[in-house]
Amino acid sequence: MAVVEVIKYDGRDDVYAWKYPSSELGNWTQLIVNESQEAILFRGGQALDLFTAGRHTLSTENIPLLNKLVNLPFGGRSPFAAEVWYVNKKHSIDIKWGTSQPIQLQDPKYKIFVPVRSFGQFGIQIVDSRKFLIKLVGTMNTLDRKTLTEYFRGLLMTKIKDLISSYLVHKNISILDINAYISEISDHLTEKLKPQFEIYGIDVLNFYVNSINIPEEDEAVGRLKSALARRAEMDIVGYNYQQERSFDTLEHAAKNEGGNQAGMMGAGIGLGMGVGVGGAFGNSMAGITGNMQTSNEKACPKCQAANPENVRFCGSCGNDFHQQVQVENNKVVEEEGAVADVPQEATCVKCDSTIQKGFKFCSKCGDPYHPCENCGEDNEVDSTSCRRCGIKFPKACSQCGTSVHDGMKFCPECGNSMVLKCGSCQHVLEPGQKFCPECGSSQIGG
Repeated sequence: MAVVEVIKYDGRDDVYAWKYPSSELGNWTQLIVNESQEAILFRGGQALDLFTAGRHTLSTENIPLLNKLVNLPFGGRSPFAAEVWYVNKKHSIDIKWGTSQPIQLQDPKYKIFVPVRSFGQFGIQIVDSRKFLIKLVGTMNTLDRKTLTEYFRGLLMTKIKDLISSYLVHKNISILDINAYISEISDHLTEKLKPQFEIYGIDVLNFYVNSINIPEEDEAVGRLKSALARRAEMDIVGYNYQQERSFDTLEHAAKNEGGNQAGMMGAGIGLGMGVGVGGAFGNSMAGITGNMQTSNEKACPKCQAANPENVRFCGSCGNDFHQQVQVENNKVVEEEGAVADVPQEATCVKCDSTIQKGFKFCSKCGDPYHPCENCGEDNEVDSTSCRRCGIKFPKACSQCGTSVHDGMKFCPECGNSMVLKCGSCQHVLEPGQKFCPECGSSQIGG
């Protein structure tokens, strides 16, 4: 039986654990441990003494745990059975990882599933040699980087998928924007994976994500990118999808030479573009379509423009057909047929003095003249309807300031909603209501 004189390991850096091939050792055997190594003696499957960097002599003085199991005569050369394991504690920072198959992730922003590939590298260090050998190495004679990577591949792929998905959901990050957050995701993965490796006596130094990419040939990815490109184009031009659909519909009708309303629609598009067809046409398409089903028309009493029979407002001047607007020989013809005088003078709303025709201010109190377009009577600047004839005044759009006639739910210039809603419960409010009838919330200053 041979007596071993010197035991040491000067192998490759990618080997994390190596067992000395012979288990027959002798008293006074020299054990050499390098600076980045630790050596552990095993007997009967139990981890006994641990040796750090330096030269060690196997004798009763420095292997007390082994001495309890094996009686070593002092000064003798008697052989004994024990295993010597070397553990590499050097930092390994270039271990590669990658997804062999795409990971199906749901984009938290656009709610579509897309395949994602990712790769990078991570660094580890063995900090507990006993735990590492007992829980991970087992009965193997050696454990290198390739074996370690294959062992943790399943764990890494499962954890990476869950961690990236949860990070995107919690941060509401689109997969298309994910590369801008690679550094943050790397830190997140490092923090979450540390406990998984500590079970085996391994410390995760870092976990880098070099790239997270989406296959360009994937159909879902192609549709999403095409939609985003289209939306960016609309933002630059200055309209939205609903408005674009309205434009397309009107243009198609105008080009349809066989249609009875082709001429009217062509003229309508030209007029509408001047006052912003987007919001008004986009939200009243059903009404316009119904108007085109009849050939009956009526002339506006103010501007004489032709309008469909069942519309309320003139498409040319905005006149309200439901109000007293028809003027004949200095008379206003009401809908019921009654006739009243058109006033030549107005009464000042402040002092009740007469405002002469053509004046812009009251000659007595100096208050500015705010005439009703229908009857000429002076009204308060914030009045919603004329105090003489009752016609409702146009409201200024809060978005662009355009005058919007009563009955229009959207501004014809910018498409802004003109419907008043409660700031708390979104209940539709009537003009002048100070409290919501649904929830009682105050609307003052809202």
